[in-house]
Amino acid sequence: MHLGKSYSISEFTFWSRRQLYASVACASLPVLLYQLLGLKWLSIPVAVVVLLGTATSFIVGFRNVQTYSRALEAHQIWTEILNGSRSLGVMSREFLAGQAGARELILRHCAWLTALRYQLRTPRIWESAGKASSVEYRRKYYRVPEWETPLEAALARYLSQAELDSLARAESKASQLLGTQSATIKRFLDAGEISNAFYMELGGSIRGFFTQQGRAERIKDYPYPRQYAVINKLFVRTFCLLLPFGMLTEFEKLNAGVSGFMHGNMIWLVIPFSTMISWMYLSLEQVGESTENPFEGNANDVPMAQICQKIERELMEMLGEKSDIAKPKVEHNIVL
Repeated sequence: MHLGKSYSISEFTFWSRRQLYASVACASLPVLLYQLLGLKWLSIPVAVVVLLGTATSFIVGFRNVQTYSRALEAHQIWTEILNGSRSLGVMSREFLAGQAGARELILRHCAWLTALRYQLRTPRIWESAGKASSVEYRRKYYRVPEWETPLEAALARYLSQAELDSLARAESKASQLLGTQSATIKRFLDAGEISNAFYMELGGSIRGFFTQQGRAERIKDYPYPRQYAVINKLFVRTFCLLLPFGMLTEFEKLNAGVSGFMHGNMIWLVIPFSTMISWMYLSLEQVGESTENPFEGNANDVPMAQICQKIERELMEMLGEKSDIAKPKVEHNIVL
């Protein structure tokens, strides 16, 4: 997540420069053919471009609203996980007589948080984090913690070797950890360490974490509908391709109202104006594409690692201990 006041122009241009290059190329070719080779028949009525641009605006706006909703829900999920984790920490400390049991629950909960964020960072074929623009931006401005440390090494901070070996065979490590957490709470009940009321409270907390995990997996494993994504891309590119053809005769008419150097050369202004408009549409499309998958590893993703580290520090403080986990380094105002 970008935590600065705003992106700088240089950052945004670096990220979207391929779209800018494509816009310049699409704007330049019709002007060169029209002005230098005299292919006047290339121009098309500007009304056609206006109608297409209006339809494209609606489609791009609809998509960006939907992708923002996915990102907003992802932030809400992790906010609820944060709040639920605090409640679990307090209940573990207050409901259990011995600190060893509370510590076991809290460490396993930290392991679940770790397994879940690693699971959500696993790349999917429809995500945009692997595109050249995203890869170059990531290399220059930030890093993804889950891609630098193996999951087994991260889990070793919280779990015993026996539990790690058992977890290695699990298809969903996060679900397995929640299942083990539930079995541990049942063991405490059978041993008389907690009452039935406390068992119900702790069990409800586990069910809440299952719910939030399922919501996060839905966003991760089910992409924004491909038919909408394809038609958005098709409309934007068609509009950007036809835009300079519709502007040719409009700028040609301006020659009658100017004199001097620009007389007869107003047609060349199609290139900068068409480039600016096309870049705007292409950049909006790129922004929507990078927003629709809020766990993929892009700069505006949910800062899961930061949230998990915050939870761990708070839970260990509830036990009267100090976590040895360091606060995340902020690189270019981006934290994941």
